[in-house]
Amino acid sequence: MANQEKILFDNGVHKFIMFSFDDESHEDSYLSVNQYLIVQNDTGILIDPGSEAIFDELSEAVTKYVPLENIKYIFLSHQDPDVSGSITQWSVTTPAKFILSSLWVRFMSHYGFLDMGRIMALPDHGAKVHFGGNFIQFVPAHFLHSPGNFSLYDSVSKILFSGDIGAAIVPAIDEYKHVTNFEDHKKHLEGFHKRYMGSNKLCRAWVAHIEHLDVHMIAPQHGLLFEGENVQLFLDWLKELECGSDLITELY
Repeated sequence: MANQEKILFDNGVHKFIMFSFDDESHEDSYLSVNQYLIVQNDTGILIDPGSEAIFDELSEAVTKYVPLENIKYIFLSHQDPDVSGSITQWSVTTPAKFILSSLWVRFMSHYGFLDMGRIMALPDHGAKVHFGGNFIQFVPAHFLHSPGNFSLYDSVSKILFSGDIGAAIVPAIDEYKHVTNFEDHKKHLEGFHKRYMGSNKLCRAWVAHIEHLDVHMIAPQHGLLFEGENVQLFLDWLKELECGSDLITELY
């Protein structure tokens, strides 16, 4: 199981790290899975830790940056197994609180997690959580693609974890890099977003929230990172995208 690990931000006190453990591959391309860790001093927030299959490798990688007993929060952007499947293992190995949409709390028992007192259920409009002297903001991303879905904004690094928004199916040779040419990258975005995002109206609602934030980088759960001018190019593209229910006549 290959991993490539990248420090996206480090000011000596605050770090934002991307891991890319993956247990699914195909001959020419595959849907990569990225996991993220935010560390402030010696306290961590783990983001979308993924399935049971990658738990051992990811937990070992995380300990290079922060002891597992210092993981304060684990954020699950939505209910899918490539996001939440390892919740039971992380509940045993860390004292973390789990942050997720209130819609998915009852579903966590199907992953074998029963300690509901350790869940911080997010209301639909999101929330801010203090982390050190700064904050983490949970931004609504409902129906993009999950009915209960959130993005995460880190106020120090100015990195937005966007979950499945911005996901791309890319050739393995291009994986774990930043987008360098947005026009070329669009072909890797279109199929996934047209089918998995709910509608153009929902895309515009999310973009409107994001454009009020100072975002230097967008880090999706799958595929490549958007930085610099590619942040706005992606947001502009998403605002105009017809997807989901906009294409209902093609699906029925």
